[in-house]
Amino acid sequence: MFFEILTLFPSMFDGVFSDSILKRALDKGAITINIENIRNYAHDRHKTVDDYPYGGSSGMVLKPEPLAGAIRASKKKQETRSPLVVFFTPQGERLTHELCRKFTRKQAIILLCGRYKGIDQRIRNTYVDREISIGDFVLSGGEIPAMVFIDAITRLLPGVLGNEISPTEDSHYNGLLGMPHYTRPEEFGGMKVPEVLLSGNHAKIREWQEEQARELTRRKRKDLWTRFHEEKDEE
Repeated sequence: MFFEILTLFPSMFDGVFSDSILKRALDKGAITINIENIRNYAHDRHKTVDDYPYGGSSGMVLKPEPLAGAIRASKKKQETRSPLVVFFTPQGERLTHELCRKFTRKQAIILLCGRYKGIDQRIRNTYVDREISIGDFVLSGGEIPAMVFIDAITRLLPGVLGNEISPTEDSHYNGLLGMPHYTRPEEFGGMKVPEVLLSGNHAKIREWQEEQARELTRRKRKDLWTRFHEEKDEE
């Protein structure tokens, strides 16, 4: 899977892909990442990429010409893979586990990282395929959402985690939060590991884990709990 990141701040990604699961995925060839500086597509001598917005609003807006040039160049490099252009914005569709699973079906994704007040609306109208938000808050730019996006999708790709079962035990995989986990020692701070986990009875362990996942979801995320029951009723 190919990711191309279009950004004004390539150095923000220096450490993100050099450790842990993302580095392993890169080393295995499960993903390929290229980072392109949008400023390279500004043609004036000052490499201007932003300007004041029409209408007198505050802040600066990224100009359409450099963005269009960067997107066109990226799409041309991966034209045989029909790349999807994703723009990160608080106005976008909320990124969920299910949406990440759908994105794993794509061969190439171009990630457009906005800055300042945003990008010229004409770029959104013409070049952007999907608008994505990672939450109901505002960040300084799209770089951190791009990191989140790549990490969330990469861990779902075959062979990346090493244990194929691992993703199926994560929160949100089946619409519920994940169950609690314990490791050695058996007693810590006066608290013991639940006996069922030491029993060796896999059927009872699984039953306990499912009960815990349901209870945690009911208690912590009533929105997920309601949706889970609605989907079950539809089945």
